[in-house]
Amino acid sequence: MLTVNKLLAGGQGLAAALVRRAATVTLDWDLRQKSRFEAEDDRGRRLGVFLPRGTQVRGGDLLVAEDGTLVKVIAAPQPVMVVTHCPQHGTPFDLLRAAYHLGNRHVPLALQPDRLLFEPDPVLAQMLRRMHLIVTETDAPFEPEGGAYGGGHGHGHGHGHGHGHDHDHDHDHGPAHGHDAAHGHAHGHDHDHDHGHGHAHAHDHDHDHDHDHDHDHGHGHGHGHDHPPGHVHGPGCGHAHAAGAAAPVALPASRRTPAADAGAADDPAGR
Repeated sequence: MLTVNKLLAGGQGLAAALVRRAATVTLDWDLRQKSRFEAEDDRGRRLGVFLPRGTQVRGGDLLVAEDGTLVKVIAAPQPVMVVTHCPQHGTPFDLLRAAYHLGNRHVPLALQPDRLLFEPDPVLAQMLRRMHLIVTETDAPFEPEGGAYGGGHGHGHGHGHGHGHDHDHDHDHGPAHGHDAAHGHAHGHDHDHDHGHGHAHAHDHDHDHDHDHDHDHGHGHGHGHDHPPGHVHGPGCGHAHAAGAAAPVALPASRRTPAADAGAADDPAGR
């Protein structure tokens, strides 16, 4: 007996000449869905097949024995039911409905563009005929769909979908946004002052920047100052974000009042 413990799906990687010279073994679906079974090849040799659990053998696969012997698998014709839509009273969409109901019952199902195939079951055939589908019987190789997440191979469908969706959404918030900027996206302010620092503004205020000035923040601060609600940056506000208190501004003579002059006399230091 030849011990088989390896399978090459579809003879992948083998030269065509080696595949042509290989012995063959004809197996129906009942055996091919098992990972451990015995069979006899076309040269009369007994095969003891021991494959990893969950492996399904398909027509066209190559079994590899411990001594290197190659045996090609042929899917045996077997009784199957064939489901097609009624061309007079139905549409191909009816096959989708049939596949849905059969899948709900976990029926092994072979899918073809214009038909469905499953192992004979009179109850299922009656259900499908009530859905106005045509059900016939024939002998044909049966290759049902494998599980989407199952082991083994399912007709070599190696879908390598690497969805690398790198969504680099640049949230370009306008100057008048009033939400808390403590989140991690970059604020793309389009006004003219240059932030020469990498600070994260924790703005808890909802002020309107009327940026007509060109002041440069040339310092590396992470300021979290709270402006009172009425704080509006006008075109000539003239304040600079610098350490220390701002110098007092003297009123022109035309705008001084006696009360203001008296206060200045009482406090020569301007406090």
